[in-house]
This record gives sequence, C-alpha cells and structure tokens, in this order.
Amino acid sequence: MFKLVMSLVLVALTGFAAPPAVSGLAAPTAVSGVIRVDQAGYVPGESKQAYLMATAPATGLRFTVLDAKGRPVLSGDVAAKSRGSWNAAYPAVYPIDLSRLDRPGTYRIRVGGLVSPGFPVRSATDLYGEVVRDGVTFFRTQRDTAHRNDKSATVYATPHFAEEDVIADADLKRIGGPVDVAGGWYDAGDYLKMTHTTAYGAITLLAAARAMGPSAPAALDDEARQGIAWLDKAWDQRTRTLRLQVGIGSGNQAGTFTGDHDLWRLPAADDRNADHADRYAAAHRPVFDAAAPGKPISPNLAGRVAAAFALAAQQDAIRYPTRARAEVRAATSLYARADVKSPPKPLVTALPNEFYPEDTWHDDMELGATEIALALSRLGLPGGRAYVRDAAGYAHGYLAEETGDTFNLYDVSALAHADLITAIRQTGGPAGLALGRDRLIADLRRQVRTGADRAAKDVFHAGGVYTDFDVDSHTFGLIATEALYRAVADDSYAGFATQQRDWLLGANAWGSSFMVGVGSTFPRCPQHQIANLTGRPLTGAVVNGPNDPSLFADGLGDYLDDMVKCPAAGQDPFAAFTGHGSRFVDDVRAWQTDEPALDMTGSAILGAALQAGR
Repeated sequence: MFKLVMSLVLVALTGFAAPPAVSGLAAPTAVSGVIRVDQAGYVPGESKQAYLMATAPATGLRFTVLDAKGRPVLSGDVAAKSRGSWNAAYPAVYPIDLSRLDRPGTYRIRVGGLVSPGFPVRSATDLYGEVVRDGVTFFRTQRDTAHRNDKSATVYATPHFAEEDVIADADLKRIGGPVDVAGGWYDAGDYLKMTHTTAYGAITLLAAARAMGPSAPAALDDEARQGIAWLDKAWDQRTRTLRLQVGIGSGNQAGTFTGDHDLWRLPAADDRNADHADRYAAAHRPVFDAAAPGKPISPNLAGRVAAAFALAAQQDAIRYPTRARAEVRAATSLYARADVKSPPKPLVTALPNEFYPEDTWHDDMELGATEIALALSRLGLPGGRAYVRDAAGYAHGYLAEETGDTFNLYDVSALAHADLITAIRQTGGPAGLALGRDRLIADLRRQVRTGADRAAKDVFHAGGVYTDFDVDSHTFGLIATEALYRAVADDSYAGFATQQRDWLLGANAWGSSFMVGVGSTFPRCPQHQIANLTGRPLTGAVVNGPNDPSLFADGLGDYLDDMVKCPAAGQDPFAAFTGHGSRFVDDVRAWQTDEPALDMTGSAILGAALQAGR
C-alpha cells in the first residue's frame, strides 16, 4: 500500500521553469499555465499530442520543440480551440500536435515562457519494453520471502464480518492444516496473499510473455513462474481444495486480535512477533479455503486459476512437456470443480468480499476453457474441441448476461474472446458452437468503443472513468483490448490506444505518470509498507490513480505507528489540479489514489507487451 520519502519537485510537476537559452527566437508570448506530455515518450509515425493547460483563454499561441541542447527542431500553432475547461484555475486546455516529430531524441516543448518536462521519441519496442520491464520489477518486489511460518500454516473457517473487513467472531475456528502456502506475491501494499489476484497476475504475465515471444525479457517468464508455483500450492489436487487467501485485513470487533492492516512494519519482523494479539496478523497467518474440500468452487475462481495453469502449460509445452502435462491436469481438475449450476452470491474472491467484489464469472470460465484447449493443442493432446465448445457457450452467456466492463481484474473477457478466436481456428471450428468469430470480434469492438466514445468527449482524451476506483488498471486494459482487437480485425482504434498511454504516463491534468519510475514526475509516496520503511524506489508499481474527491472528505487520516511521513511536509502539490470530479493525492495515507497492486501492474504489463511489436 505505500512509498518512499522524496520531496516532489515543483518544476517537474508543473512545468514552471526557466526555459533554456535559445538564440534567434522571438520574444515569448505571455501565457500562464502548464504543459502536459507523455513523459515515457512518443513513437515515430504515431499521432502525438501534448496539452497546454492555460490559466486564461488565449489565442494565436505558438509552440517550439527544443532538442536536448535547447535548439529548436519544430514549431507550429497551438490549437486555437480549447477542448474545454478543467477547473476554475485552468479554464482552457489546448492540444499541441507533435505528429511531425519523428526523429529519435529527447525533447521539450516551449510555449511562451512555459517549458514542458522532457520526453523522448523512441521505438514502440523501447517505450513499451520499459513498461514491461519496470512492471516485472514491481512483481519481484512483491515476492514473499519473509513469512517462513507460512510453510506450516493453519486453515480456519470463513469468519463472519460485522462491517467492511472487521471480524465479528471472538476468535477464528481452526478446521485444518498444516498446509504449505509459503512464497507467492503480496497482493498490494500490505502482506496479504490472494488466489484471486495472484491468478490474474500470473495470467497477465504469461499472456505478455506469449505475446512478446523471443523478445520477452527472461525476467517476465521467471516472474510468472513465481505466481504459478504458489498457485500450485494453493490448489490441492489430491483433496480438490483451493486455498483462497493467506492473512486477514483487520482484526475483530472485540479487539482480541489484530489484522494485517492494523500493523505497519517490514515483513521480516512478522515471524518473530510474539504479541498474542498479533498472532493472526503476523506470526501465524491464517489460511482460508475457497470451498470445503471436494466441494464445488466459485466459477470465477475455478475458471481463472485453471486459465493460469493452462497458460503456463502453453509456455512449458516445448521445453518442459512433463511439467506442462501436470499443469494441464491441474487446469482441467479445477475447471471441472466450477460451480456453474449454482454460483455463490456473492462470488468468492477474497475475505472480506468487499476487498474485490466481482459480478461476472462467464468470462473466467470462457478463459479457462479456451486456454485449456490451446494448451492441449500445443501439447498435441486430444480433447480441445470439447473445451472450445464450452468456451463458446460461456462467451454466449457472458454476452447475454454480464457485458458492461472492460479488461481488468474484474472482467477478462477481452483476452478470452481473442484467444477463443485462435482456438476455434486451431481446432477447425467445431460444429454447433454457441457463437463464432464475428460475435467475438463485435464484443471486442464494443469494449474498445466504450473507452473511445468516452475519450472523444474528455478534455485529455481519457477513456477510463477517473471518478472511480482502478482507473489506471482499466485504462491499461483498454490499451490491451485495442491490441487484441487489432490482431483479429483492424487498426481503427490505434490512435485511441496512444491517447490512453499518453494519459497514463503524464499527458493528464496532474502531469504525473501513474507508473512509478516512468517519466520524471510519478508517485513518490505510494501506500506501500516496504517502500515507505526502506526508502527504496518502488519501480514499476502502478497506483490506483485519480478518484472521487468525496473519498477524501474526512481527510487522509492519521499516520499508523512507525509509518514514515511522506511527503515529509504534508504538502499536496497536486491539489490545484483537482477537476471534473476527480482528485489525485500522492501521500502514503492516500489508499484511494496511491496504492499499487498486482492487478493494476499486471494490466500495464499485458497492455504494453501487446503494443510493443506494433
């Protein structure tokens, strides 16, 4: 949940800085405001856009692009028409078209006395490759190497919750164990480990490695293996039991035991914590099951974890066929346990369910069946056609009952649709499918168009909903979906995908990249315990992003014991850019906007990997 102590640099944040000396240029036109750019850069040949946020309407403005030595290399007119007002302080936002800037290099934009942050022009491989590599670095930071007591953990019955994540029971009820759930990834800035989000992380990493092929960094496949190894512990093939979660968020209502979120510490201290009240939070973290041993499993979980195993089998099929066959067995066994006849309400995701409430499951089962079919084909094993028929049936169910979201933790249908098209082709298009290629493409188009229609009306061309949670994950998901659509249809939304990357990485009202380490301005104080306490950069972490200001109505709250104050002076340099019902706060206490997580970063890795070879 949080990050290191660093003061935000006002120059990098706002763009207010003395421009480099440039001889031969006319005196700058008076203009007040800030310039927003994609700080990760732009790709030769693509449509490139920056934005001038002006403190007052202006006309007749010119821009000049300066190279790394301050020499002018391009000039032109700032758009005469504003895209609209952002807030009272910035009533006009003018696009700046940089599409003619194709020569690789590092540049800044000058408008009057304003100068933008620096940005490169570089290849898609380099730009998106950085996002992939940095995202993998975050996953590596999330590895749980500290909780050795997890090797012999106790299984407890699902507790009752009084409100939010507060447990009503006087104590937890032991029902099994010991079980080995050591390793894996921490879910977010806390130390909880969840099968639901781990499976999504593994899926995005494995699908990214598949998309990049030989150009994929070795660390990408290695990190995906970390997730699969832990899922292999979470799934007990012998008893047909799926572990749901390790750890609890908060303690109980009576105050007789604490939870993970009640403590602020480094994970290495947990095994040595002898405080009886902290027994479940630290030294003896509880394990909870998704369902009783051998009983049907919530179909969203069964389908999703099955998909992760099947994707691993596809990757292993050539070099490690024995391991791949074991992964297929795990996938098919889990898939068969899915409770598709009477799915639980609510669907099982985490404890409490409010951490990750999910409404859809047909998409997870579609993905599970599709990836199993592709894995069987890759291994030269029979049975793929039956899974393709199943997948088409679940896709039909999704279209009939559950459409509405775009690719993210809560909806994996875009990846499922694209891969099902491949599976149909590989199996020769089995007869009697509930739907075919055309309807799958149409739904991919619907998902992309949902974001594109939003972006067309937005001041900064944002396709995500930045007044709600997870906008960054959703927006990276839109980038992924556009690439999936382009691979099976056309490139009519390629410009939209570029706009979404721009928005995520600096060309937004706040002038911040929402991925730590990418660009010059990014979250310095994420809600993440390890980063906050060690001061180490949380490279690659994608935070939640802007959110509804009402979530901050009661302030940011108190600092937890041992929490390092960040920013040190309690400043909010982004406050001036609150607008359109959205606020971004870079503060260690601001979980609403500043908490990174596996799913957000996984969406970024997959989106970047799919775009890297364009």
